[in-house]
Amino acid sequence: MHRNKLTRLFKLMSGESRGTSTMSHFGETNTERLARKARDAPFMIVGLVGLVGLVGYGLYGFKNRQLKTSVYLIHMRVGAQGFVVACLTAGVSYNLYKKLVYPKLYPQSIEEKED
Repeated sequence: MHRNKLTRLFKLMSGESRGTSTMSHFGETNTERLARKARDAPFMIVGLVGLVGLVGYGLYGFKNRQLKTSVYLIHMRVGAQGFVVACLTAGVSYNLYKKLVYPKLYPQSIEEKED
């Protein structure tokens, strides 16, 4: 009994119980992988663009700053955390809309339900 629980826990932690293969996307190029990830998680692209923007702004501001370095880095950290919170809020709002509001506003027709 105890051994079965440990085996099940190990399978759950290792991902075996989900039925997904780690080699399912073997051989795809980096461009194909980025396109697939953008389809699966569109807010990942928003996060990457935000990261590049914040790094660019940080480098520009660091070169032309009027503040001490420690204060400037604290401001950059707070800005980055605010961006993350905004992206998470937008992602949760989008998923809630898609799952709860959209089906009530635009119910499926009978033909679409049969497919």
